[in-house]
Amino acid sequence: MTRDDQQTGSLPTRSDDPSPAEALGHDDAAVPDAGTVPDRSAGAAPPVAARRRRPHRALVAGGLTLTLALGGVAAWALDRFVVEHVEIADVAAYEASQVSASGSGTEGTSSGTTDAGTSASSDGTSVSVRQVVEGTGDDTVTYYVADVVLGDATDLRSAFAQNAFGENITEKTSDIAADNDALFAINGDYYGFRSTGIVIRNGVVYRDEGARDGLAFYRDGTVEVYDETATTAQELVDAGVWNTVSFGPALLEDGDVIDGIDEVEVDTNVGNHSIQGEQPRTAVGVIGENHLVFVVVDGRSAGYSRGVTMTELAEIMQDLGATTAYNLDGGGSSTMYYDGELVNDPLGRGKERGTSDILYVGE
Repeated sequence: MTRDDQQTGSLPTRSDDPSPAEALGHDDAAVPDAGTVPDRSAGAAPPVAARRRRPHRALVAGGLTLTLALGGVAAWALDRFVVEHVEIADVAAYEASQVSASGSGTEGTSSGTTDAGTSASSDGTSVSVRQVVEGTGDDTVTYYVADVVLGDATDLRSAFAQNAFGENITEKTSDIAADNDALFAINGDYYGFRSTGIVIRNGVVYRDEGARDGLAFYRDGTVEVYDETATTAQELVDAGVWNTVSFGPALLEDGDVIDGIDEVEVDTNVGNHSIQGEQPRTAVGVIGENHLVFVVVDGRSAGYSRGVTMTELAEIMQDLGATTAYNLDGGGSSTMYYDGELVNDPLGRGKERGTSDILYVGE
């Protein structure tokens, strides 16, 4: 986030997050010159060897202190940004133990090509994907739109990297999608970069630490922005919530662009403060009951796509007919997958960055 890449955080290198050293603001330490000896009065000065021994010891002690401090910082940074902290090692088994089996996708899918792009549908669920290019030269913006109509609200599912829940567990969006037989997928909210936020996935509670405005997908097809700090995960599940994402900010309310979204700080933890400027973006919008639109904007690639501001992202969603819209993790994480392939071109490199979770429609 916030990370040179948005996101709002990859260590494992998130280009929109600072490196551990950048996050902690290290400067080169000033080291005294061991060869400089102050002038002493005649007859009182100790031998030269003795005079040089004291500053040498001070240098060694100072260097040891600095080394220990940097070692502690490095250990903290590795633990905070890199080391996997697995809380649930087998999510599929965990979910099976928590909820009764339910439909997980669209079987018998057929695909074809339309004027709008590629599409597929089955059992009332349909997905169409198209590319949009606007502007010219360095002002070019390229983004991808997935229009999704769900036969049932629970056809939109979530999956975690490596089928595990915890912090710093990552995997490419396309790999998570393939592991879960997804027809369509986008990156989620990168929940694993932080320890806060309400995390409900596929009807199961994984985390209950309200911190910001989240987005809730209900089993009846309702989707709404809500205040995580005003409720609990269990209350949401009891009310019929199927999935939540915790990132933001919300982009549209009742079809109107929300004021001030270009100044929002999603988090206050290290390396994850701001998501301002022209960035690669991922967002989800609500057009109607069980009718969603997903947008992935590429960026940081001159002549192909510069990225967009938060307000520009909101206007894209508005033009697509969304009445509610919400920003997800972006930067190098912004990824759209369809029918076995990466659709967009992250950072203009054709290379995905690992993320912690996806939203997807199964085959």
